Amino acid sequence: MREVNVSIIEEKVKEACMNIAVEYSPEILRALQRGAAEETTDKARAALNMLLENARIAREERIAICQDTGMNIVWITAGQDVHFTGGSLREAVTRGLEAGFREGYLRASVVDDPLFDRKNTGTNTPAVIYCDIVPGEDVVVEIMAKGFGSENKSQTKMLAPAEGREGIKKFVLETIREAGPNACPPMIVGVGIGGSFDYSTYLAKRALLRPINESNPNERYKQLEDELTEAANELNIGPMGLHGKTTALKVMVEYYPTHIASLPCAVNICCHASRHAKVVI
Repeated sequence: MREVNVSIIEEKVKEACMNIAVEYSPEILRALQRGAAEETTDKARAALNMLLENARIAREERIAICQDTGMNIVWITAGQDVHFTGGSLREAVTRGLEAGFREGYLRASVVDDPLFDRKNTGTNTPAVIYCDIVPGEDVVVEIMAKGFGSENKSQTKMLAPAEGREGIKKFVLETIREAGPNACPPMIVGVGIGGSFDYSTYLAKRALLRPINESNPNERYKQLEDELTEAANELNIGPMGLHGKTTALKVMVEYYPTHIASLPCAVNICCHASRHAKVVI
């Protein structure tokens, strides 16, 4: 039995949420640089170079990449042989997020009641927290700061099994087309296929945690990712909606077994500021 004091997790969460707010991951920076080099129009090239300059300023001055600093989504994967000490794990994660947003001078965007009062909590919490128990003694905490300009353009659909591969491709591309400039392209697109109505959306969100230079290990789903990414970039939405061939940096697909009567599919769109971190404790 391994003991882990939740204060360690609180500190790691604080550091992670402050860092992801101001720094792009290296693979996203490379993708933006590649897009700027390959774009054929002045407007598209200028838009990507502007994003790169914004990224430089954010990193060097430690200020937020975007004014929408996102809602926190947290996944905790804990080994079943771990015993947490020092208080509530959930409360420690919440304290870490609150401290990160406070000390990082990040905008609080969460409201307490979604329909009626809509009063800002002032702390950017509560977060959406998922927990999973697995064998072993490791603790893995994954944090995402999800902006809602792109989140608002996400969709889910229960397809008929007969719609198959082409039905999935049509739905994904229609969702990207409808999102257009409102999702702050270039986008990163998570697609969840299978499971149930709710689990397909979970898969789509999880897909966004994968580094964009990694593909699905299943060759057929990797091919689907490649086809969707190519087709998305043929839509001519372009960087910031100014037209061009850099609409999606990557379309990433996750899948799960499903019921014989259905083919659930969810599309979770993320802007180029794909802010996430993985901490192993």
